[in-house]
Amino acid sequence: MIEIRDCDNYEAAKELILEYSKIKGAESCFVSLDKELADLKGFYQDGALLLGYCGEKPVATIAIKKLDDTTAEAKRLYIKPECRGRGYARPMLNAMLDKSRELDFKEVRFTTKPEVMSIGYSVYKRMRFEELENNEGTVLMRMIL
Repeated sequence: MIEIRDCDNYEAAKELILEYSKIKGAESCFVSLDKELADLKGFYQDGALLLGYCGEKPVATIAIKKLDDTTAEAKRLYIKPECRGRGYARPMLNAMLDKSRELDFKEVRFTTKPEVMSIGYSVYKRMRFEELENNEGTVLMRMIL
């Protein structure tokens, strides 16, 4: 079982995001990584950063970045490799959607690379995220809240 909390450990969040950034093929998802990691709290101001815990160990992350007054971007869904296959992605996504509603967003968007993140992409499709466009293998998806 995963317990999801508002970020209470920014160092652990940095470690998870850095680990995610090293996935082969995901490099283009991290264009402002240095700026993001330098001030995670500020980077996700008016949004949220959530951590998933297995016991007391942070094992997953997902973030919400404000795009405008009604739209947020979901970012950084990552689950440590040794914790995959336990059904943690769906609760992380549901927590992000709940938090987005709490923050009064009406829509959540995110980009993914199905070729690199095929399991995540299939979860998004099963959860009924709508595919808006596919630009050279990078897919923009959304969910109306």
